[in-house]
Amino acid sequence: MNKPLRAADLQPDDDGPLYTAQKKIFPQSVSGPFRRIKWILMAVCLGIYYFLPFVRWNRGLGAPDQAVLIDLANNRFYFFAIELWPQEIYYFTGLLIVAAIVLFLMNALGGRVWCGYLCPQTVWTDLFYAVERFVEGDRRERMRKAGEGFKLQRAAEVALKHSIWLMIAWWTGGAWVLYFADAPTLIKELVTFDAPMVAYIWIGILTFTTYTLAGFMREQVCVYMCPWPRIQAALTDEWALNVTYKYDRGEKRSSLKKAAQLRALGEPVGDCVDCNQCVAVCPTGIDIRNGPQLDCIQCGLCIDACDNVMKKIGRPTRLIGYDNDINIHRRMEGKPEIFKPIRARTVVYTLIIVAIGGAMLYKLANRTLLDVNVLHDRNPVAVRLSDGSVRNGYTIRFLNKRGFDRVVAVDVEGPPNAVIHVVGADSITPDRPMIVLGRDTTTELRVLVDSNTNANDDVPQSVPVTFHVTDIGLGEVASTKDVFVTP
Repeated sequence: MNKPLRAADLQPDDDGPLYTAQKKIFPQSVSGPFRRIKWILMAVCLGIYYFLPFVRWNRGLGAPDQAVLIDLANNRFYFFAIELWPQEIYYFTGLLIVAAIVLFLMNALGGRVWCGYLCPQTVWTDLFYAVERFVEGDRRERMRKAGEGFKLQRAAEVALKHSIWLMIAWWTGGAWVLYFADAPTLIKELVTFDAPMVAYIWIGILTFTTYTLAGFMREQVCVYMCPWPRIQAALTDEWALNVTYKYDRGEKRSSLKKAAQLRALGEPVGDCVDCNQCVAVCPTGIDIRNGPQLDCIQCGLCIDACDNVMKKIGRPTRLIGYDNDINIHRRMEGKPEIFKPIRARTVVYTLIIVAIGGAMLYKLANRTLLDVNVLHDRNPVAVRLSDGSVRNGYTIRFLNKRGFDRVVAVDVEGPPNAVIHVVGADSITPDRPMIVLGRDTTTELRVLVDSNTNANDDVPQSVPVTFHVTDIGLGEVASTKDVFVTP
């Protein structure tokens, strides 16, 4: 008598290892529209990264003229006409949020577009593969040489390949540190060994990581180190377009010769001739025909490879293409395809990007280049003077974000009969202090505010106080608030 099946009997005995040892992959070169897109994007991304530090931007006398500069010594970030201070860190926060939502939107529309075309790991690995093919030959040559003994010619090729890889990795690390100092000056200091030790350390770190990740680890980074494939799988939906093998058209697979025989007999046969070209060109070594896989970075190279085969045998292209299971089932049912790029999640993502991006642009366009912050004294909070008036002390920090000195007047509003005095700053108008703020600097001064109130007056224990700072020449005004305390 047959024993009934239990749920446990349907489960595999072993879920498999959490990590699989790396297998040597020999991706084959391919031509086509997606390969050209990848070449163009790689050239643009690497060109921007390597040469942007040398672009100049005139900001006036005494200001750095590097277009993009992270000036850690002076706590400034320069991006062409934009200069950001540490107090404006919220711009970076907004930029990171926008970047994350853009990534979500890309995933909702075209799957792992970032992974396949724009990710630094993909870009540098693609460059290293190009060097490898240039030195050692294409797929078959590299596979043949890998199985042969280590001859003198082979040793020369390996040495040349790794030398070029190290040069690329070294320049990658060198380009990174150029964003933190004047590029031509730092290059001169690096050559003459006068640069700060931290520059050499970071060049060494980035040289090692680039050489290791792009030269050796490659697809292992995407499969095991990067969290985005797992996040992307949770964010995607059934309408997102992904690189897909259209099994409704490709199955049943058979060779070209056998397919002709089966068709002659009236048996169903698909367009896939099982040539394995999609596997040969894949940089992660997967078979796209096995369905969605974590290893697939959706670079589109399998589309180019399959299209080239389809053209040669006279069959329609895009047996592999950007598609989804919904359309595959609709075609199997004889229904037309449906594409829905505009749906709830893409609209929400777009609105978030527009809202945050618009708010940042508005804030940036209307940002003041004069700012002021105030800190009330803690001990004592207030004192009563011999004439009966009350004095409060404050520390005021003035921020002059312009590239020139300016004269500002300081006014106070709130306490009755308030008189302000700036300690240690000479002014020709004692009742309205005027001070000079240096260009592109932060100035911190101690300020005393006296209010002519008597102990018998019915005044609240604390009243709001507002400090106004006015640029005498430009009329620019900045204000900040605190409280005035009566003992």
